[in-house]
Amino acid sequence: MTELRIEQIEDKQEKGRVARRILEALPAWFAIPQAREQYILDSENQLFLAAWRGEEAAGFLCLKETGRDTAEIAVMGVAPQYRRQGIGRELALAAKKAAVQQGYSFLQVKTVQMGRYPNYDETNLFYLSLGFQEFEVFPALWDPQNPCQIYVMSLI
Repeated sequence: MTELRIEQIEDKQEKGRVARRILEALPAWFAIPQAREQYILDSENQLFLAAWRGEEAAGFLCLKETGRDTAEIAVMGVAPQYRRQGIGRELALAAKKAAVQQGYSFLQVKTVQMGRYPNYDETNLFYLSLGFQEFEVFPALWDPQNPCQIYVMSLI
């Protein structure tokens, strides 16, 4: 198996290409076209980390500032053929390191509350395994069928 390489991408068009390729391959999480397009568009202006196996993008993660002391994992995806190989974990560790280097004290992530959908239960368990802690649930931030769970992690 080709070694995993994580790098920061600066080029906006390359960010969009990588994000589109991976998000379109993950319809269980990114099925709403307008939302998916917004993630892709937003990714072009965020800190963008890509995981590569050889010349193929295996996954990506975007960080955005949500407050003076807080960065958020705004969007993250790992291509289906690369899931369960530790790529998401490596991207999250790289994001944590980047957030510390940029002077943030906290890292946060939003997802659908545990117990709503099996795919999102996997997502919740993934973030908990990284050391994120439950912060708050906003029942109507997105819509009543998708209550927003916020997780946080201290970086200091």
